[in-house]
Amino acid sequence: QVQLVESGGGLVQAGGSLRLSCAASGRTFSSYAMGWFRQAPGKEREFVAAVSRSGGSTYYADSVKGRFTISRDNAKNTVYLQMDSLKPEDTAVYYCAADLRVGKLQNFLGDYWGQGTQVTVSS
Repeated sequence: QVQLVESGGGLVQAGGSLRLSCAASGRTFSSYAMGWFRQAPGKEREFVAAVSRSGGSTYYADSVKGRFTISRDNAKNTVYLQMDSLKPEDTAVYYCAADLRVGKLQNFLGDYWGQGTQVTVSS
């Protein structure tokens, strides 16, 4: 089992920045890839970004590429999502996820999920 707890959400103006954190526990952190998803009201959950077990590889959705940066600190069992140049359409609940089996990050689905943190971007 893996337990995931997100933090760092909040209200920010368009063009601003936020950094989300996700603390993991329960298994060896470096044994699974990590990712972020988001779900806006009335929409399906969508993939945002993923990072490999070592942190050496990353993959992003086109909608956030160049604005968001995913990273991880295996010594702190934490994954981060730095969000810059935020837009109102980035407003959503953001979830972190752990994937124990994924090979290519493009196939990241998530085996374990956090409870989510709200990000609201005002125009």
